Parts: sequence; C-alpha cells; structure tokens
Amino acid sequence: MNPADPALQSEWRKQPERGSLVLLRAMTWLSLALGRPVSRVVLVGISLYFLLFAAAARNASRAYLRRALGRPPRLAEQFRHFHSFASCIHDRVYLLNDRFDQFDIQVEGEDVVKEVLAAGRGAFLIGAHLGSFEVIRALGRRQPDLKIAMAMYVENAHKINAALAAINPSAMLDVIPLGQFDSMLQVQERLDEGVVVGMMGDRTLAQNPTQPVAFLGQTVAFPVGPMRLAAILKRPVLFICGLYLGGNRYAIHFERLADFTDIERKARSAAVSDAVAAYAGCLERHCRAAPFNWFNFFDFWRPPTETS
Repeated sequence: MNPADPALQSEWRKQPERGSLVLLRAMTWLSLALGRPVSRVVLVGISLYFLLFAAAARNASRAYLRRALGRPPRLAEQFRHFHSFASCIHDRVYLLNDRFDQFDIQVEGEDVVKEVLAAGRGAFLIGAHLGSFEVIRALGRRQPDLKIAMAMYVENAHKINAALAAINPSAMLDVIPLGQFDSMLQVQERLDEGVVVGMMGDRTLAQNPTQPVAFLGQTVAFPVGPMRLAAILKRPVLFICGLYLGGNRYAIHFERLADFTDIERKARSAAVSDAVAAYAGCLERHCRAAPFNWFNFFDFWRPPTETS
C-alpha cells in the first residue's frame, strides 16, 4: 500500500479551534469550584455533540477504531473515544493546578527516567497524541530533577501556552521553537543542562521529511525529524504516554526507543530508520491495548491523490 500523503496528514493544522479562551477560563473556574465529580457531568453532552454533529471527527474516529479494535466500532465505542478525549482535556484543569490528589496514577518504566537523569546529558521524550501529556507533571513529586522542555513550532506553542495560561498562568511550557536558525543550538543547550526535550512523533508538516512505516495494518508516513535530531545530538530517546484508564485512573509509560550516544555518522541513517519503525510499533501496541486514547481526529490514513 502507499503511505499516507504528508500534505494530507498535515491537515490537522487547518482544523479550526473549537471553543474560546473565555469559555476555557469559565470551564476552569466551574471545574475548580464544583470539583471534578460534579463538573464531569458536562462531558457527556460534549461527547454526544462531537458524536452527533462533528462528522469529520466521527469518521476519523471510526476509521481509527476499526484498525485498533480489528472490527467496525459500535456507536457506544465511538462515544467512549470522544468521552476519553473530553475527560483528558477536562483533567488538564486539575493536573495543571497540581490537584494530583484527585487521581490514581501508575508509573511504569520510572527506572528508565532515573537512569537518564543520573547521566546528566538529557534525553528526548517522543510522545504522541495518546492520552494525556499533562499527567506526567505528577512525576515532579517523585522526580524533582525531571525538567522538560517541549520542542515545537512557534504557531503551536502560542496556541498551547494561551490555553495553559487560561487554565493556570503559572503552568506555561518551557518551549524551544523549531524552524529557526538556532533551534538545534537551543535544544543542545537544554540537553547539556540535563533537561529532557519532549516532541510529538505522530503528526507531520507537509514540507518535513517522513518515512513510510507499517502502522495498524497500513503503511503511513511518520516524521523523521525527532529521531534525526536525537541522532545528530547523540542522545537517548524514550517513548512517553499517559494513558487514561477511565474514572480517575491514569498510567504513565516510559520505554526505551533508541540510544544514539555512540552512533557513527555512517550508521546514522539506518539507526534513525530503525528508531522511527520502533516508535510506530510502540505506538501501535499502546493503541491496541488502550484504543480509546489516540486523539488524532483527522483522516490519518487517506491515500495520496492520484495524478495522471
């Protein structure tokens, strides 16, 4: 099969933002005032709205769940998919305000993080739009030396930090802007300080290099940039996800993906290719184990347009 067209995959950037910062501030106030159990009632209505009226998101959910479950999803399962997404968004209010007592959070692979921090050279954390990234803030209580900087494009950083500021002005991300002439230098400086640099590996921009990789039964173009950057800077790479398990339960997973510390230049290309494939395999495994956690609500698998 042909890999999905990167230009079509980047359509996620064109999707309009739903809601507003004013609404987000109001929801934040309401959630903190009423508490998590009571304020969660509104999530049912939000999930039903997306299920009934957001046709593109509903079709994308069905296409993904069909692959992750290995069969056509039931309507109730599509509702659960949207409800998991709404729950993770809602829980940001509490996680970003350090209300960790509201949650039961398990951590798997914490020894991997300790090992990275002990080395003092930093590392790359490659995540995905899988579950909640904010839930890893809970690790700060047990790993005070864990400092994370997110490497992302400036446009995305502005949107995310504006949303975070609406929830908690003190919860702004440490962002390294990508696409600038000194981006790599900034990343290296943070790594040398022992900071862990986070990046997302399941979305790409049209102009960025990709690699065709098997994912959930079809070949898809995954971005090469995060692994290539880690290889150039000779750093280890860990996979990270914070899976929502229902109710107030989350499970944080850290896994080793690659270690480019001693990679030679001539072996770099093959090592990067192996790491991208390993990332896709790891993501697929978690998507099958916790299928309602992957929140890419666009046509991820649409094939490239045929040209004559």
